[in-house]
Amino acid sequence: MLYGFKALTLTYHTAPVEVRERYALNEAEAKQLLQMLQEQGIQEAMVLSTCNRTEIYYSSEEPQEALLFYALGMLKSYPIDQDKQYFLHLGDQREAVRHLFEVSLGLDSQVLGDLQIINQVKRAYQWAADLNMAGPFLHRLMHTIFFVNKRVVQQTAFRDGAASTSYAAVEIADEISTAIHEPVVLVVGVGEIGADVCRNLVGRPVGEVIITNRTYEKAEALAAETGFRAEPFDKLDALLHKADIIISSVGMAQPLFNKERVAALPIASFKYFIDLAIPRSVAKEVEDIPGMVVYNVDDISQRVQASLETRKQAIPQVRALMEEGLAEFEEWSKEMEVSPTIKKLKNALEEIRQKEIAKYLKHLDEKERAAVERVTKSMIQKIIQLPVLQLKAACKRGEAETLVDVLNDLFNLEKQAVK
Repeated sequence: MLYGFKALTLTYHTAPVEVRERYALNEAEAKQLLQMLQEQGIQEAMVLSTCNRTEIYYSSEEPQEALLFYALGMLKSYPIDQDKQYFLHLGDQREAVRHLFEVSLGLDSQVLGDLQIINQVKRAYQWAADLNMAGPFLHRLMHTIFFVNKRVVQQTAFRDGAASTSYAAVEIADEISTAIHEPVVLVVGVGEIGADVCRNLVGRPVGEVIITNRTYEKAEALAAETGFRAEPFDKLDALLHKADIIISSVGMAQPLFNKERVAALPIASFKYFIDLAIPRSVAKEVEDIPGMVVYNVDDISQRVQASLETRKQAIPQVRALMEEGLAEFEEWSKEMEVSPTIKKLKNALEEIRQKEIAKYLKHLDEKERAAVERVTKSMIQKIIQLPVLQLKAACKRGEAETLVDVLNDLFNLEKQAVK
């Protein structure tokens, strides 16, 4: 194909979390990497980085693995040679395009049908566009993916329900908020699950969200990211008193919220504990206290499993929609292969037209010149119409190369510059 679209990927399929962490990129780093590639002559690229993957998509006639490894190693100040075995390079355009489709639609996510991935892809695309690193190929590819994703959401059950522990916890909080107006949510612990809970709470119909963690700096950083409020861990009892919903992911040898701690709350308290930790952070006996409701990991897992089954059943529909999108995009890509030939043919015919009418225009008045220009341009459009239609038809049959050669010979198009 024309553009040589390729990808370098590091994902949960091939790399453990400690390796993925080393190459995770924030917005500033992703844009810096794009600029480094641009300076080295790569004009079309996109960088996608999530907790489960860091991927660099780019267009180049030749593979650029060495350049990408060098740029990524320089950016992260890390000897990347020792981690190269965890990366996968997709050098075939069709393979790279298909992979980006599967990633964007949530088919390749660690949590099947991941609700966040499409927004992460949109941000990556926006960063590329901001730096003028998205050309015609990437623009068309991304808009095709976004259109297919919209169809997946509207026509399938692939994105329905909670398919991760953190998302299920937030869905429970949503349900509680129908009974308690704008409840105060306390998130205890900001490990991977706790941080994911906070990100999923953004924009939800709850009141205040408070984040606390034994390492306050981590809570503070997550609060800055999400727009919530961080509080020191030593204020836990006061925060517990204030909260309506407590979402805890702190695993300890003994439960963080034992019966004595919770029983010390005012008698009128009515609270919901959502325990995401193993070992449990909320003691079983807490639910014996009047007004206390506890959801544990098993309760949440039942929701997750039900959602996953629904999503698995929708996979054939999602793949059918994806194949339609891939076919439409590939047809466009093939037509783009002959676009330079069409432009050269137009240039050649326009050159002939201008040379011929130049012999006569000097003898004509302004009105006659305008008429000649109009008539001759119309004739050129009529002449070129059939070759263009034939070229596009030949693309669909996979026979464009032969017709391109014929046109090149007939009109000596190799000497023509594409304008």
